[in-house]
Amino acid sequence: MKKVVTFGELLYRFSPVGNLRFSQANQYEATVGGAEANIAISLAQYGDDVEYVSIVPDNALGQFAVREVKKWGAGVEGVQFGGEKMGMYFLEKGGSLRGGNVIYDRAGASITHVDANTFDWDAILEDADWFHWSGITPALSKGAAAANLAAVEAAYRKGIPVSCDLNYRSKLWKYGVDPKHIMPKLLENTTICLANEEDVAKYLGIQPQESDYEIVDGFDKRCYKFISKEVMKAFPNLDYVITTLRQTINASHNRWSGVIYNGEEFVMGDVHEIPSIIDRVGGGDSFMAAYIHGKRKFVVDKEALDFALAASAYKLSIPGDYNIATEEEVFQIMDKNSIKKIDR
Repeated sequence: MKKVVTFGELLYRFSPVGNLRFSQANQYEATVGGAEANIAISLAQYGDDVEYVSIVPDNALGQFAVREVKKWGAGVEGVQFGGEKMGMYFLEKGGSLRGGNVIYDRAGASITHVDANTFDWDAILEDADWFHWSGITPALSKGAAAANLAAVEAAYRKGIPVSCDLNYRSKLWKYGVDPKHIMPKLLENTTICLANEEDVAKYLGIQPQESDYEIVDGFDKRCYKFISKEVMKAFPNLDYVITTLRQTINASHNRWSGVIYNGEEFVMGDVHEIPSIIDRVGGGDSFMAAYIHGKRKFVVDKEALDFALAASAYKLSIPGDYNIATEEEVFQIMDKNSIKKIDR
């Protein structure tokens, strides 16, 4: 197979040691992450050829962050050095009844200064058979949105499948543009979309009514059927709409599943009970990475979906932004009898 290409901002994450709150902490743990980098790193663990594209300052912070991505096996030839600021965010981890909290420090970061001509997408995508983006990148600046659109259009011209995780982040859209004026154009040439109710409401203006919701066993009321059909109707180039299902018992205990709509039928995935979450950040990224891997490897839609669900359930036991599970370890999660056994 050819390579997967992902594009987005490379970040530093700072978290209070343990489960301290911001107001208590005087020590922070630093890790590298960012949605699209997380996906690239995760794909590399499955043995996929993947290239990550971004821009970071040419200083010790930027250089270390790029080496971290490369260390896990992802290609970084598409990373440029420029600008003066490394994006970062601060994460206060939740626990039990207390939810997590994120504070961003991304304004003015290197990636906010890119434009449609910063990257040579035709060259970057020359040996690619998949391109992935997320709704986080166009939320950063007008230029980042333009660069993202240039990538999607180049992939579409080349006949390359394009996936996205809509990933609405209310704290990021700060440059005075309504997301509904940006996101539809990006979705026009996208073929696989991961979305939930809030994403499609904020990005596309698709608002379900009470009658559109139905009880999903183990997950309360959801309206994935309505949003999947409406999104596919609005964007005919889409082949699949994926919705993840999360039931939050508390910040440390979730129930997890997902469903795929292929335009004709809905395929429901396995359900995972996750009673003790170590780190929730990156769960969606690990799902998307594993789905991309599964979609390129398996023939049956449910196999790709179940692989993605197992991988993302596994990620929630791993500290940090990205999933470092191997394909074999994911298969072990899919084989429920092997869970919790010691590998001797």
